[in-house]
Amino acid sequence: MVRIGNTRFGREHWQGRVEFARHRHSDAYAALVLSGGYEECGCFGRVRVGPGDVVLHTRFDAHLDRFGAARTEILNLPLPHIVPVARLAWLSDPDAIVRLGEQDLRAAARRLLCELMARAVAISDWPDRLAHDLSSPEFPGLTRWARQNGLAPETVTRGFVRSFGITPSHFRLERRSHEALARITESALPLAQIALECGFADQPHMTRAISALTGAPPSVWRRQTGSRHHVRGR
Repeated sequence: MVRIGNTRFGREHWQGRVEFARHRHSDAYAALVLSGGYEECGCFGRVRVGPGDVVLHTRFDAHLDRFGAARTEILNLPLPHIVPVARLAWLSDPDAIVRLGEQDLRAAARRLLCELMARAVAISDWPDRLAHDLSSPEFPGLTRWARQNGLAPETVTRGFVRSFGITPSHFRLERRSHEALARITESALPLAQIALECGFADQPHMTRAISALTGAPPSVWRRQTGSRHHVRGR
């Protein structure tokens, strides 16, 4: 294993029926499942994966993992900071990636990105549906959503926390923060406009959320990408 920041790259093994509490990675990476399987509940939803599946993680992604009965082996590969839109994918020939990874992890990651095939994320129960709906700008609010789905609001909150390790409101804030961070680093849009379009009350609200997510305010991330964008109104 090779450690970069707080992420370990290379092969890792997990015994069956283990739950790894919610944690955050500072680096973008791909997790290629080689054997076994697990459930991952993160800020982009819940996925259930097995051999050949790939889970793509952005920088500062946070999630918890629940491993199945079988021993699980995963190959973690470093990714560039900009991750493809698909969060879940699969490979027809994972063995080729494994062989290349034994020599060069970054070369294996580049090949993996070229060979990925997107896989749909299944929505199997109401926590999955709520995670999906929380990402929508038209989300009606937790109380109304619960009533529309025949549930009590307090039941929804408790059940969502059991599944994802955070409250629905925290989940929604993290999704907004990730979307804002992507726009800050990948576009020249004014910060106030990004805050408005991502659903924050105002720019200071976004600044607090980005600082909590990354440890640095939006101005720092914008300066780091200033060479790529001519930015006005920082």
